[in-house]
Amino acid sequence: MMIHSKAPLRLGLAGGGTDVSPYSDTYGGAILNATVSMYAYALIEPLCGNGISPDENSESIILNSIDREERYCCGLNHFIEYDGNLDLIKAVYNRIVKDFVKKPLSFKLSTYVDAPAGSGLGTSSTLVVAVIGAFAEWLKLPLGEYDIAHLAYEIERVDLRMAGGKQDQYSATFGGFNFMEFYDDDKVIVNPLRIKKEYINELQFNILLYYIGTSRLSSNIIEAQVKNVINKDEKSIEAMHKLKEQAVMMKEALLKGKLDDIGEILNFGWKYKKRMAGCISNPVIDEIYETALKNGATGGKITGAGGGGFMMFYCPGNARYGVIKSLQKFGGEFRRYQFTDLGLETWRS
Repeated sequence: MMIHSKAPLRLGLAGGGTDVSPYSDTYGGAILNATVSMYAYALIEPLCGNGISPDENSESIILNSIDREERYCCGLNHFIEYDGNLDLIKAVYNRIVKDFVKKPLSFKLSTYVDAPAGSGLGTSSTLVVAVIGAFAEWLKLPLGEYDIAHLAYEIERVDLRMAGGKQDQYSATFGGFNFMEFYDDDKVIVNPLRIKKEYINELQFNILLYYIGTSRLSSNIIEAQVKNVINKDEKSIEAMHKLKEQAVMMKEALLKGKLDDIGEILNFGWKYKKRMAGCISNPVIDEIYETALKNGATGGKITGAGGGGFMMFYCPGNARYGVIKSLQKFGGEFRRYQFTDLGLETWRS
């Protein structure tokens, strides 16, 4: 028997950064995002019987990250120590054993992610969601969507103390277009949006996804953002207020089909996002952005915390072709995608 799972990566369309504490705890955050046809995959192969409490002399745990070409093996264990090698996966295992089965497990877990780490599509959180989903399917754990997303958040932000927000775990679990609200005490409300299919088709045609060929450590950028809020930096906090407004503007435009406004709304958000922390943009990113705008794009943004990874540009009509041609000199890669309706999926074979 093999247990499979997959969870989709996401595009953050508006409000990015307002899901990060302490801003969301103090002021409340709002984000609009949508999942796309790039995934994090997990495959569990039990190694002994039902996988619970096998012979302690067996090599019980094998972790294999195919895309990162990293592998970890150990004997039967209630807790795997963190050493910088596949810590995200280890942390999921540790919580599953601690919170649910109370006994060590014997298995081989293989993972694969369709985009590089640090690319701005929520890869780390999506991987955690996929791995939790595989364990939940295997062990028949009583976890709903909110439970899985919150557990993924706790594993990253509490157990591993990784800086970051809350949106990625919920987008990967729920899937589709969602307007998300974030409050204190880790309260999250996911509002699925019923957007007409023709609007989604137009949006998909008009938004170009462009990988600039560099990844970044988002935690460093987020730590700078957090510091600005703690220090009550007025410029940074005001920028986050504006990004929260942007999420509401984006929701209205998508629901009402005001697609001609999307580029302007993205441009509005990008202007304020760069004010949240000094390392969000750099001269190369600025040059790419301005080149896209000069050749037909009406707006765009970095898809994650900033500093590198994927950029997205809104190109109405046939403008996409001129933008594609103009950006070829930067050596990046355009990535094909589709918006998806489904979040985390699990199955057995």
